[in-house]
Amino acid sequence: MRRIIVFLFVTLALAGAGRAEKRDYIELAQRGWGYELRSTMVGRDMAIPVHINGRDLAGASLCLVGEPPHPQTLAILNAFRALLKHSFGYPAPMRYAGQTARNCGTGRTVVLRLYSGYPPNRELSLDLDWLSEIHQLGLPSGRSYVVTSPAMAQTFFGRRGQGTHIVVKQPAHGRPNLLETAFHKSILIEELFQSYTFGMDILLYDKAAVYLSKLQETPVNLQRFAWSSHDFMRALLNSNPEGLCAFDVFMLHAVAQAPVDQTIEPGFIEYIDRQYDHLWAQTDATLADPQFSVLLDEGCTKSVQVQR
Repeated sequence: MRRIIVFLFVTLALAGAGRAEKRDYIELAQRGWGYELRSTMVGRDMAIPVHINGRDLAGASLCLVGEPPHPQTLAILNAFRALLKHSFGYPAPMRYAGQTARNCGTGRTVVLRLYSGYPPNRELSLDLDWLSEIHQLGLPSGRSYVVTSPAMAQTFFGRRGQGTHIVVKQPAHGRPNLLETAFHKSILIEELFQSYTFGMDILLYDKAAVYLSKLQETPVNLQRFAWSSHDFMRALLNSNPEGLCAFDVFMLHAVAQAPVDQTIEPGFIEYIDRQYDHLWAQTDATLADPQFSVLLDEGCTKSVQVQR
């Protein structure tokens, strides 16, 4: 569901199932991080520079707006912040700022709007107007924006830095059932991971293939289902892993350490190729840490470790 609002990205599929090898992981890294800047949002000032590096948000604060975080949401957020600190070496401060993003301040901040009912379209539009104002994003003034999925993330680049905005639907009541718990966990982890690494969606057309990454998605038609329906939740959960895979943790370490200016340049993949074994050693240690277990999908962590 990732959107970076300065370019059009064409996703590709990682072909085949069965035993994965080093070349499969290198190819997956190329498809998730080797995209090109091709076009832009209509009306955006093309003179504004764009810089794509997954480390750019290291140490940025997370500002929650809208609904206060549900206990399950808070547990995921805290575990993910711990994983960011473990990987990047910087703390990720977090606070709840109430109903408006204007309370978030003007520092390096990721805005996360939480909701459980109707999509907060008006609030999204106000948030983006504010981000455009403080970062000089050059977005068209007075435009109305629409929440197009239960969870969506957008990164904008302006003359005063970049602004990242995430909207995520959270449980509507205190005791979500197992399906609801898995669904809300999945969509929150996906948006956080993609926002903090700049990894992009990778379509996987072979329904029999083994998932290797949270980035991979099997196309599914969800238009006939309401977002709050169990049918929608079940279908979306079946379209990609519930949590992070071993490969995703591997990429967090790679993004954090690669000596490149941008993680979309060929040198990033070359670094992964050279440091492949070292990065997997770090990944194995991270996967063994119980504080991160709530973020992981068991099906694509243990299987990758065995096959590697």
